[in-house]
Amino acid sequence: MQSHEIDFVIHGNDMQTVAIELDPGETVIAEAGTMNWMDSNISFETKMGDGSEPDKGLFGKLLDAGKRALTGESIFITHFTNTGSGKKEVAFAAPYPGAIIPLDLREIGGEILCQKDAFLCAALGTSVSIAFNKRLGSGFFGGEGFILQRLRGDGMAFLHAGGAIVKKELKNEKLLIDTGCIVGFSPSLDYDIQRSGNLKSMFFGGEGMFLATLQGTGTVYLQSLPFSRLADRIIRSAPSVGGNQKGEGSVLGGIGRLLDGDNY
Repeated sequence: MQSHEIDFVIHGNDMQTVAIELDPGETVIAEAGTMNWMDSNISFETKMGDGSEPDKGLFGKLLDAGKRALTGESIFITHFTNTGSGKKEVAFAAPYPGAIIPLDLREIGGEILCQKDAFLCAALGTSVSIAFNKRLGSGFFGGEGFILQRLRGDGMAFLHAGGAIVKKELKNEKLLIDTGCIVGFSPSLDYDIQRSGNLKSMFFGGEGMFLATLQGTGTVYLQSLPFSRLADRIIRSAPSVGGNQKGEGSVLGGIGRLLDGDNY
């Protein structure tokens, strides 16, 4: 299925939103819960498929929903369609700070692999499926990189990344990366997991016991602040259950909580 041709504008710098302009009859698909605003005469419907294969039967749709469940995403995808007579706008953003990567799939070979929570939205006709990494080591130790999403099509797709985005072009090279910092990469690249140095570095280096490797020729998109890293830091800094508060700057922090009336 040929993808719909959509126009878009990205707003913001550090916490971006993509506003997509739809002609009458055009549709954009998006992850559930990512819509920010939309014009009137845009109808939306939650479906179990991405709409790239309209003739797929119920069993095929259930199979696709099951695959999406493996990635931890909602089994449903929301379809937004302009049912009016003029151009209409609908906007999307991810639920945590970061930037949006616009990709014309036609220009990058029609396919990209990305982390399971990186997909934001795409033109109708884009296939959103999953890809298992075939390396045994990646399966046991890859963490976020074991189950990937595969986007295929010939239209626009949008990925979301935390923090700043870095695009790298590898030319028969090898890159070592924290698994959470990978946003997406060309399917031509070989993905694997390797041990991060010697035993001392693995246990006390603070960089994790294993690192992802991408090798070959292709494009890599990296993020500076994976959501898992941000969430971990927030959890470690949050007050523990039972009122045992261990925030940064414990003395001044305690005084501040007293002044705010947060005395437990």
